[in-house]
Amino acid sequence: MELFGKSKRAWLQTFLALPHGIPSHDTCGRVFARLNPQRFQECFVAWTRAVAQLTRGTLVSRDGKTVQASLDRATAASPLPMLSAWCSDHGGLVMGQIKTDTKANEITAIPELLHLLAIKGCMVTIDAMGCQTAIAGQIRAQEGDDLLALKSNHKKAYKAVKQYCHAHIEPHLAWRTSENFFDAFDDAHGRTVRRRVWAITALTALPELAKWPALQAVIVVETIRAASPGASITSDYRVYISSLIRSATVFVAMIRQHWDSENKLHWSLDVTFNEDRCRIRKDHAPENVVAVRHIALNLLRQEHSHQMSLRQKRLLCGLDEHYLLTVLSGAT
Repeated sequence: MELFGKSKRAWLQTFLALPHGIPSHDTCGRVFARLNPQRFQECFVAWTRAVAQLTRGTLVSRDGKTVQASLDRATAASPLPMLSAWCSDHGGLVMGQIKTDTKANEITAIPELLHLLAIKGCMVTIDAMGCQTAIAGQIRAQEGDDLLALKSNHKKAYKAVKQYCHAHIEPHLAWRTSENFFDAFDDAHGRTVRRRVWAITALTALPELAKWPALQAVIVVETIRAASPGASITSDYRVYISSLIRSATVFVAMIRQHWDSENKLHWSLDVTFNEDRCRIRKDHAPENVVAVRHIALNLLRQEHSHQMSLRQKRLLCGLDEHYLLTVLSGAT
């Protein structure tokens, strides 16, 4: 930051008063270490709401990521786990983030993150860690809808759904309508994958799900894979529950869109921003710098005048001051 500031001092002085010059490396470090992360988070969320309102039908994915290199052996501080809310609309935006004490504490952090977001009319997707009745109830209380991954952490419900699907849904052709059933092959990633999806809305036969608030649909996804030609074929099942009734085709699109948080957020942070190699680790600095990366990622994804990769956009920002202003104008 110090080096960039010194090389761009004349440009920065066109809109900043710099009576004492560019802050030193240590000064920048002290500022980020002492900056109140809660207040910074409030400013971040206010800005994202101004840039892109969450409208009815928007899908918001919640997923966690650990900043591996923030481990501090001197103080025995663990790597920083961050929980983010990702919206694939508007080119892709981080709508909010919050620090968790450990990866296992995401369950307590999810309600805090949800409180920061205006999710009325939105579809919130959460993996199995957040598949809790209290979290589903909070989403409904905030007038949103949910699509939650149900796994063996809810053993009885998960087992009941799989048994019901195998016995009463999967073998019966009557279930294979355009609304209830989706079946497609995909060989886009060097392997052949077949996805079969059933959307079940008649839930009286599943009393194990009665405790879930406003539950309307159960989605069962069977994934059949052949890693390579001639390789053995494997099959696995995933189960989701939702407070909305939609066709199987719509549900499978939502489920796949949930993983944009991995492909367009976490992958970009690791590969484009080298986040897992960042050694910033003092006090509040790791959490605040994560927010700065999210701001930068949002700005770069909002800029559409140049069709190029995020890495190329970052490089061009350092080379071309006019383009840097174009990217920064997305903050207003």
